[in-house]
Amino acid sequence: MKTMIKTCAILTIGDELLIGQTIDTNSAWIAKALEPLGIQIKQRVSVGDVKQDILDALNHIRNHADLIIMTGGLGPTADDITKPLLAAYFNTELIWDASVLEHVTRYFEQRKRPLLESNKRQALLPARCDVLFNEMGTAPGMWFEDGSNYFVSLPGVPFEMQHIMQEKVIPRLRKQIQQQTITHRTLITAGVGESFLAEKLATFEQHLPKEIKLAYLPQLGMVKLRLSSTELSESTVEQYFQELIQRTQEHFVVAQDRELEGVVGDLLIQTKQGVACIESCTGGALASRITAVKGASKYFQGSFVTYTPEMKNKVLGIDLNFIEQYGAVSEEVAVEMAKAGLRQWGVDYCVAVSGLLEKGDEDNRVWIALAHGNITEAHKIFVPYDRIRNTQLTTTVALNLLRKFIMVNSIS
Repeated sequence: MKTMIKTCAILTIGDELLIGQTIDTNSAWIAKALEPLGIQIKQRVSVGDVKQDILDALNHIRNHADLIIMTGGLGPTADDITKPLLAAYFNTELIWDASVLEHVTRYFEQRKRPLLESNKRQALLPARCDVLFNEMGTAPGMWFEDGSNYFVSLPGVPFEMQHIMQEKVIPRLRKQIQQQTITHRTLITAGVGESFLAEKLATFEQHLPKEIKLAYLPQLGMVKLRLSSTELSESTVEQYFQELIQRTQEHFVVAQDRELEGVVGDLLIQTKQGVACIESCTGGALASRITAVKGASKYFQGSFVTYTPEMKNKVLGIDLNFIEQYGAVSEEVAVEMAKAGLRQWGVDYCVAVSGLLEKGDEDNRVWIALAHGNITEAHKIFVPYDRIRNTQLTTTVALNLLRKFIMVNSIS
C-alpha cells in the first residue's frame, strides 16, 4: 500500500552555511520543486559539520515530517561526515557500489586527473540505501526508508542536487507515493507595496472560502500574490483568481510566477521590436537581467555603461556643458541618454538609468528615461536601501516602466 507523504523537512549540512560563507539556495529550490506534488514544507534546518548536531536534527525533524531531504556533507574531504553517519543511524554498513566506482573512475580519467583514494571512497555507500546515481558529479544521492519516514540525502552542490531531484527523486515520489493535489495560482504586481495591497484586498480576503489561502510574497519593487488550495477544484480556485486579477488591475503585471525580464521579452517578441540600454549607476545590471532570459538575442541589441560625464560625452555625444548645467543625475540628462541610445543602436526602444545608489546619500534618487521614436518619458524614484538592494530595486522598476511603455506605444 502506498504511503501518503504530506509533509517534508529540509536539512542542510555544512559549516559554511552557518557562518554565511555560502548562501543556502538549495532549500528554496527543493521547496519549490516539491510544491506541485502537494508536499508541505514543515521545517528548514541548517546544522554544521558536527555529528551530534546532525543526529539531533534528524531525531527532531523525523517526528514532524514524513519526508526528510538532506543536502551536503557527501564530498571526499574529512569534514564530509554525512555518509558514515547515516550508515550508523540506519544500523547498516558501508559497502562498495561497483557502478558508482566505475563512474568515479571514468569521471577522473576523462578529465585526465589522478584518482585519489578519497575519490574512490565516494563509491562506499550504506548497504541499506537505494543509490540515486549522480551523472553530474561523483557523490551519489541516497534514499532510505525507515518506519513511516523517507530520507533522501543529496550532494550540496546546487546543480548536482537539482539534477538528482529532477531525474531521480521527483519521479520516484510520483510513482511510489500517493500524493494529494494542490492548486496554486500566482500573479505579479509592481509599483505598489504589500501593505497597500493588503488594505485594498481586505474585503476580498474576508470573502475567500476557508479552503483557499492568499499569500503575499513581497520583493523589491513588486509583490507576488498566490492563491492555494488542497481541497477545492482548480475551476473554483480559478474563479477567485480571476477576481483577484480584476481587483489588482491597476498594478497587475502577469498571471504567472515569473520574472519581469521574461514578461518584457515576451512583449518585444510579440511586437517584433527591439530594445537597448544605457546605464550609469546600475553598471550593466539592467542589461544583465534582460540577457538572462533565453532567446534575448531576438530583441536585445546591446548596452552602454556610461558611468562618468566624460563617457556620456564620448560615447553618447551629450555635451559636457549640458551635463554640468542640469547635473548627471537629472531628468534632462537621462532623457538625452535614452535618445542617444536610439540613435546609436537604431532600435525601437531605449531605457536609460542614471542616479545615486549609495546608502547615506542625502538624496538617493534615480532617473529612469524611456525613448521610442519621438516619444520620451522620465520617472524619478527614491532608493532607500544599500547599494545592492538599490540596484535590484532600480532594475525592477525600470523593467516594469519599460513593460508599460511598450504596451502603450505598440498599440497601432
